[in-house]
Amino acid sequence: MIASSFLPAATQMIYDMGLQHRLQGITFECPQQALAEKQKVVRCVLEGHHYSSMEIDKIFSASKAQGKSLYYVDEAALQAIAPDLIFTQDVCEVCQIDTACTAAAVAKLAKQPQLIALTPNNLHDVFNTAITIATAMGNEEAAYAYLAALQKRIDAIIDGLRYHKAAPKRVMIMEWMAPVYNCGHWIPYQVAYAGGIDMLSNPGGDSIVTPWEKIVKYDPEVLVIAPCGFTISRTAEEINLLTAKKEWAQLTAVRNNAVFLADYDLFTQPSAGTLTDGIELLAALFHPGLFNVPAHLEHKYKPLHQSTLAYV
Repeated sequence: MIASSFLPAATQMIYDMGLQHRLQGITFECPQQALAEKQKVVRCVLEGHHYSSMEIDKIFSASKAQGKSLYYVDEAALQAIAPDLIFTQDVCEVCQIDTACTAAAVAKLAKQPQLIALTPNNLHDVFNTAITIATAMGNEEAAYAYLAALQKRIDAIIDGLRYHKAAPKRVMIMEWMAPVYNCGHWIPYQVAYAGGIDMLSNPGGDSIVTPWEKIVKYDPEVLVIAPCGFTISRTAEEINLLTAKKEWAQLTAVRNNAVFLADYDLFTQPSAGTLTDGIELLAALFHPGLFNVPAHLEHKYKPLHQSTLAYV
């Protein structure tokens, strides 16, 4: 049985569960280890370009309004692989290729694969997708072992917060900078497990454009900037989109040096493992007196006052 993965989160979980020997055919945005070993079959017209945040937003908005997709499938490559099943998604047609586009691409294949859409809305759903993946690939037990280890890490944070009677921090996780988007889907649940509360978020639903005036009024104690698809260095290139705004310097998070840049995959790549990493990082950022940033995550974030110096 051969599986193809049309979304990076599924690919990450397949590797995390040790099932990559059955994986052939991935997307161009999959984790580096997979890109080094597997053939890319899903591509995007934006590959090789360095558009600004505003340009990316305009391109995706126009594509959505026209009912077009920026993603396409190398049908010849997929035909050669002839997968038995393909993991796809319907959470966001902007971020990844969706099931409808995938179905159109595979319609001409001699061998019709089973399409399995992974569509989590919250953190519990994300964990369940690991079970869906492992079961479809013939090793359900791999998911239970994987998830049990992750749950232990989350429980350790919850127990620490409870033991110290830590009050939740007023925070904001920002998914895009121009325009500014709040966070949605599973990210508010990550925030809650880490000892924070994001009143601008949309738990279980899409992230949406959020007026700057609303953010100023909310005045987060901690601000984490993790635009979808951006690493910390890429975010730092355009941080002036925020720092140049009126009232920026007045924000509590800014005055207290509690603004952080973080890699997108800890939040907007919904694999159970990366989101657990995100929870551990957030706990250390929200409650630095109680938690330390794990060593394997130190390169995944930067305090803004250090990042701007590093990347100017």
